[in-house]
Amino acid sequence: MDMFGAMPMAEEHPPMSKYYEDLEVGQVYRHPVTRTVTEVDNLMYVALSHNPQPLHIDEEYGKKSMHGSRVVASLWTLAFVNAQAVMPLTLGTIIGSLGYEEIRFPNPVRIGDTLRSETHVIGKRDSKKYPNAGLITFEHVGYNQREECVCRAKQISLQLRKSHAIT
Repeated sequence: MDMFGAMPMAEEHPPMSKYYEDLEVGQVYRHPVTRTVTEVDNLMYVALSHNPQPLHIDEEYGKKSMHGSRVVASLWTLAFVNAQAVMPLTLGTIIGSLGYEEIRFPNPVRIGDTLRSETHVIGKRDSKKYPNAGLITFEHVGYNQREECVCRAKQISLQLRKSHAIT
């Protein structure tokens, strides 16, 4: 507080995450945020994405499926698992996500499941096109409360170098 009792101004820019030089193949980041999936999560996602798949919105249909119940939209699961990596790894340091590959959903997610995720650094190389950045390959993995893998995806990120930090 200053002499008038006012709180100091918040920083103009949020703290930056990991730069290209900070990331090494073999690192594993277990993300602290867990989330119990709710009916609202699933319903809002299918409504926003215009996804009318009955596996996600019709309990009676789901009961007759191989899953025995409705299942949460898989792309909601991918979005949650991937988003946990933003704060610790890419906030302010990613130039762009270049794509995803090998996206897998080995086990369904159901309403009431509690998810957690972790990110593995599985690849790293200099960018030939962008001298201010390098390419990082992340593998994002999501688990339910029984430690069953529910999502696995590789993401290629164009990651900023420290020498080109935005301040």
